[in-house]
This record gives sequence, structure tokens and C-alpha cells, in this order.
Amino acid sequence: MSTQQVVSPLPGTFYRRPSPESPPFKEDGDAVAVGDVIGLVEVMKNFQEVVAEVAGSAIRFVIDDSDAIMAGQLIAEIDP
Repeated sequence: MSTQQVVSPLPGTFYRRPSPESPPFKEDGDAVAVGDVIGLVEVMKNFQEVVAEVAGSAIRFVIDDSDAIMAGQLIAEIDP
């Protein structure tokens, strides 16, 4: 199996945590299950969850918390 890519569903700002004082949804190296929330994309004060569509043994984020992103931009890779 190959590495699965997680891309942004829309343009906006990517957040790895639900609030500034909360821990991240997932850290680099964490296992991921189908349906796990891995982050949020904020557009004009509306937040959309980014959900893993595949399970994997480890996740690697390629962008940082609070980075601006475009629709279709790579957010993370999930190892099988």
C-alpha cells in the first residue's frame, strides 16, 4: 500500500487544534482511524473539519498550524 494524501477541501486557514489552548487533533507520527478529525479549515469564521478517509499507522503534516492553504493543497500524508 502507498502513502495516502490528505488535501484541503477549500481555501482558508488550516488549524491543527480546536482552540489555541487545546492540544492538536493529531501529532506527527500518531496513528489515524477512518473518520478521525485531523484539523480544521477556517473561511470567514466558518470552520470545516478535515477528516481522515483512510486508516494508517502514522500521519505526517506538511503544513504548519495557522498556515494559509488553497483548495486541493496537501495537508498531510498517512502511512498505511
